[in-house]
Amino acid sequence: MSRVVYGAVLWVLLVINGYGQRTITVTAIDTVSDLQVLSYDLYDYDAQIILPSNEAGEVRIQLEASQTKSLTLFSENYEITTFNLGESSGNSVVVHTSRLSIELSAIEIAARRDELFSLKQLKDVEGTSIFAGKKTEVILLDKFKGNLATNNAREIYAQIAGLNIYEGDNGGIQLGIGGRGLDPNRTANFNTRQNGYDISADVLGYPESYYTPPSESIEEIQVVRGASSLQYGTQFGGLINFKLRDIAGQEGLSINTRQTVGSFGLLNSYNQIGYKAEALTVNVGVNYKTGDGYRDNSEFESINLFTTVGYEFSKKTTLTGELTYFNYLSQQAGGLTDDQFLEDPRQSTRERNWFGVDYLLYNLRLSHKIDPSATLSLSLFGLRAARSAVGFRGNPINLNENPITGLDEQDADGNFISPRDLIIDDFNNWGLEAKYLKRYQLLNKNAVFLLGAKVYQSNNTSLQGPGTTGVNADFGLATDQFPDYPNQSNFDLPNRNYALFAEHIIYLDKDVSIIPGVRIEHINTATAGTFNQVVFDNAGNPLLNQELEDNRTLRRTFALFGIGLNYKKLKNTTLYANISQNYRSVTFSDIRVVNPTFIVDPDLRDERGFTADIGLRGRLAKSISFDLGAYTIQYQDRIGVILDDRANRLRTNIGNASIIGVESFADINITNLLSDRPKGYSLKWFVNAAFTYSRYTSSDENNVIGKRVEFVPQVNLKTGVSYKIGQFSTSLQYTYLSEQFTDAQNSESVFGGDSRSGIIGTIPAYSIIDFNITQSFGAIEISAGLNNLLDEDYFTRRATGYPGPGIIPSDGRSFYVTVGYEFR
Repeated sequence: MSRVVYGAVLWVLLVINGYGQRTITVTAIDTVSDLQVLSYDLYDYDAQIILPSNEAGEVRIQLEASQTKSLTLFSENYEITTFNLGESSGNSVVVHTSRLSIELSAIEIAARRDELFSLKQLKDVEGTSIFAGKKTEVILLDKFKGNLATNNAREIYAQIAGLNIYEGDNGGIQLGIGGRGLDPNRTANFNTRQNGYDISADVLGYPESYYTPPSESIEEIQVVRGASSLQYGTQFGGLINFKLRDIAGQEGLSINTRQTVGSFGLLNSYNQIGYKAEALTVNVGVNYKTGDGYRDNSEFESINLFTTVGYEFSKKTTLTGELTYFNYLSQQAGGLTDDQFLEDPRQSTRERNWFGVDYLLYNLRLSHKIDPSATLSLSLFGLRAARSAVGFRGNPINLNENPITGLDEQDADGNFISPRDLIIDDFNNWGLEAKYLKRYQLLNKNAVFLLGAKVYQSNNTSLQGPGTTGVNADFGLATDQFPDYPNQSNFDLPNRNYALFAEHIIYLDKDVSIIPGVRIEHINTATAGTFNQVVFDNAGNPLLNQELEDNRTLRRTFALFGIGLNYKKLKNTTLYANISQNYRSVTFSDIRVVNPTFIVDPDLRDERGFTADIGLRGRLAKSISFDLGAYTIQYQDRIGVILDDRANRLRTNIGNASIIGVESFADINITNLLSDRPKGYSLKWFVNAAFTYSRYTSSDENNVIGKRVEFVPQVNLKTGVSYKIGQFSTSLQYTYLSEQFTDAQNSESVFGGDSRSGIIGTIPAYSIIDFNITQSFGAIEISAGLNNLLDEDYFTRRATGYPGPGIIPSDGRSFYVTVGYEFR
């Protein structure tokens, strides 16, 4: 840790050094209206970085004596303008630019974007959202060179510090990422959005994301951590927002198509059409994916359809409608014991487990500029979805056991006669979010005020009972055939959420601002339904089968407070800091569903705590872009799994926990470091390293205090190099995660005949190498790669329910080849 602290101090000293240089303030003026352009970016060719304008429409450039600098100004609404700064430039430079010519600008912008970094930060204000004072990162996927066809999160999120990723999902259809000690399961600890609206199954009652947009349809992935709870709701992880591609950037028709084949029978077809005619823009896309999977019994098939229609009534008012449909069916190979994994990680002991998702998302968004200083946005969104799972969720040592008899029963012909466990969840929710953003003068200084409100309602149902005796994907209920099946329940799960939130950027001067905020929440979660209590004798005969009611309502109203700081007086560097309260609601649907591998504490309580961040981001010299920060998360009543006094696995409020970490990222343009820089070549190296300390500080449970928090690798490292010459590029990436625990008591792995084998234990340290090459021929692009180049046997997850339970092995070495074509 001392080396990390030393390195951080050294970086700060290097950044602060060199104040004898001249500062030039750049502003932009519309050549027709003679009004100042407030929102634009400057591209610095020497440093190859993006410099966004501040709230006053200014960019401040540090220029050494006798130095010249070439800059390009670009904005969505204006022509691209290139200009130079040098000795003759005064302390302020005004750049005159004109409204862009649509026919030419898309081509020019696309050419410029080739030179941008694959990662940037969000501006202080974008649309009706405030990001000042927060740790923000943006992944630009337009120029990403890697495996998009299988949504390879290890590569896609490589430059986001400290993320922990679940791997092993068939075809990468569903995303599982966490970080800072948060369970990665289906990204449930992030507020997950698409184009700014919620897409998880139920934001409060069941915040798992069964749908993730295909990576080829995404333009940007915006990640906000820390204080994002004030604008985006109750969670500890932060915000992930998928901004979808809009290829209708010019008049007429646009086409983007990508076809991929790969290992294990992978076939991925992505196709998008865009059309623009004056004020109307239309984008329609379809993604079809199928494959056999890395392991036996892992076949999958999915289809994703999405449509976006936008109409610009005027320069002030835009209406956009979106419709997304996703259907997914997967056979689940099940979990393995530690012994089975060591013997053969590709084996499967379950052929009767299936999982299906049917998702329909809709959104209607109105954006209206009331005047040059005030903007209003309204978003109406909703979800109609179903999630069905059938199979065996017992301990992996008891293969396909009948929950009634404890045996795997077959008839004389070898047909299964044991019922499978069936769960069918229906999600029906809608929400309305309104945001008003006002720019004004406060004590002769700029200020930005955001006021928002959200209404969210869900009416979900959950049904659990005996499934059919077959092997195929039959999600039918077989209660008549197995009336004494023990895991039976039928519940309505309504949720109501009303929130009011506000944030304020108060500029003390042009370079220093504080950002206070508050969010007031009212949450009403409930369960209403019945479950069966079945008692058997030692021979497996039912002695009692009674239906019991379980109706509960939990109402709470509370406020979350936070404050942030932006400090930009350092050379080419921003200091950001924030602290905010966090809160995560108990999910009643999880409590009520019976899981044979653990029991749930009926007195489970919500999690509370706070998050704090401090960091420096910017650039050193001309060639190094960096983000170096430290954070802490303090939990109260953290929820997890322990072994209780009766040796049962219990999901409960374990106690209070503390997580402290250092996250660092550096992108180094090696080409610019050379004294004689060759033209047409580019060589870059990035390092993404996170170091984390975590401990449980208090608990009423045995053998917990002082133990490491689960899902926290102490070292999380990703590094890679990329090389480009002309239209050819290649990259090599190395990923390393140290050992992590999966329960609060830090249990070691279990071998032999113990029924908990595969469910309890560590996730051993692992390291992976990925390799990619890309060659473009005008509008045609061919890319190929090898993932897990050294064919490492490893896993990132010990499942407690579906798709296991047990160890879920990650994919071995695989290849892919993609051919893409883009017409505009």
